[in-house]
Amino acid sequence: MQKFSKSLFASAAFAALAMAAPASAQVNGVATVDAAMAIAASQARGSAYQQIATTYASQYEALRTGQQELSTLSKQLDTNNDNQVSDEELAAAQAAKNPVLQQIQAKQAQVATAEAPIVRAQLYALEQILAQYSPALQQVISDKNIGVILSPDAFIYYPQTADVTGAVIEVLNTRVPVVSAAAPADWQPQRATVNLRQQVQEVLVVAMLQQQQAQQQGQQPAAPAAQMPEGR
Repeated sequence: MQKFSKSLFASAAFAALAMAAPASAQVNGVATVDAAMAIAASQARGSAYQQIATTYASQYEALRTGQQELSTLSKQLDTNNDNQVSDEELAAAQAAKNPVLQQIQAKQAQVATAEAPIVRAQLYALEQILAQYSPALQQVISDKNIGVILSPDAFIYYPQTADVTGAVIEVLNTRVPVVSAAAPADWQPQRATVNLRQQVQEVLVVAMLQQQQAQQQGQQPAAPAAQMPEGR
């Protein structure tokens, strides 16, 4: 099955995704597109997130520190040492009025405070890109004479040429090459933007994990020649 894999996002700046689906692909009237992947791989999203990381560097550091401290506190409730706090362990801590619970709540509040401006900036940037997604998709539909377009999950099988995600990325990069991450004081995100951010985060997490895996595999020493099977 030829589908866009999230592993395509593991390369620098997500350039591989756009290359994987050339604009000249023929879809024969039926196509598929992954909106979250397209927006995650867009030039505007990447540059906006870099800008946010610089602007809120101290908040990112506080967030990392707070999450590490939360992990350490949670381990104190993990009585069976299985690296997770079960409902039973949590209930036992509540029944015993374990003071660690209050420490966890206080630390969670600190983490939420550090994360809030980062999330708001990301949402504002994504909402600007999302506003251009439908026009970009319509342009691709028109350019390729697409009659039907479905989400990837709606297919059991489709050829790689039916996936126009890369083409949508190219149009997005033209229509909205850069966005602002500075939200006005009275701005509130749309529900669709909140949902989109969650989907984009999932794409980025998968990309990071697969990039780490690829780096680890690349660092593994090659097998000695004497151990290679004959005929290779």
